Amino acid sequence: MGANMKNTSRGKTRFPVLAPSRLSPAQRRLARSLLAGPRGEGKAGREAVQRLLRRGPFNAWMRSPELGEHLQKAGEYIRFNTSLPKRLNELAILITARHWTSQFEWYAHRLLALKAGLGAKLIDELARNRRPKRMRADEAAVYEFCTQLHRKKNVTDAAYRRAVALFGEQGVMDMIGASGYYTVVSMTLNVARVPLPAGEKIPLK
Repeated sequence: MGANMKNTSRGKTRFPVLAPSRLSPAQRRLARSLLAGPRGEGKAGREAVQRLLRRGPFNAWMRSPELGEHLQKAGEYIRFNTSLPKRLNELAILITARHWTSQFEWYAHRLLALKAGLGAKLIDELARNRRPKRMRADEAAVYEFCTQLHRKKNVTDAAYRRAVALFGEQGVMDMIGASGYYTVVSMTLNVARVPLPAGEKIPLK
């Protein structure tokens, strides 16, 4: 993975990072799609592709580029265009990352959650697998809905009604979408053993 990377789980990274010059036509199309969207930040070229392949699930998804294309399109909506406020969307993502003990996902989205306005103490309590003591009403609704969904495979009528009252039916579906999409991302990162940047401590026990 390069001199500046380290593994976050036992064993070596399972999907060696692909060289941009050795991508198949389908893989190049996926890379172009990723860079053309908000993840690419207007950057292109071989160096941009290499940076893309060294973070997140994208290098692994290159092994099935058609699947990767469908996933990245869903992910673009869920991360950048969801009806949920960014702070609450990041909370749903962190709950998913914690459920799967996905080290890279937690590392990446903890920073985004802080930037979006989620409290550091709340995030730290989530990392310890505890119900945060102090949450705003909308944060508590997201916490209950997403936690129940992951742990019990469903939600209570009370949790559902509370979520609909606050976010509408679209918001409920967008929470389900975030929970499902970032489950796939977390599974990919865990199986692939995607490493954290060098010097970063493993954040989750």
